[in-house]
Amino acid sequence: MYAIVSIAGQQFKVAKDQQLFVHRLQGDEGASIEFDNVLLAENEGKFKLGSDLKSAKVSAKIVSHLKGDKVIIFKKKRRKGYKKKNGHRQQFTKIEITGITL
Repeated sequence: MYAIVSIAGQQFKVAKDQQLFVHRLQGDEGASIEFDNVLLAENEGKFKLGSDLKSAKVSAKIVSHLKGDKVIIFKKKRRKGYKKKNGHRQQFTKIEITGITL
């Protein structure tokens, strides 16, 4: 059984006991959260979508908050002496899917 769910503006294919990284979510480590924006669900070869999923929920547990790898942004214009270096680290939340209810 798996489901496609929208979490923080992105769509993820999730299954029970799966761990994934999503954009930073509100909540403490160890807290449980539910996502009710389920777009598609598959159970034993049968697909459900649209109005069949009004009461569907995906429950998850926040494992940890962390930062991603550093991305370096370097801008340069040749022969002008213009150089600018900047960096960024995206903040993520690691979650574990605890259950899918249809």
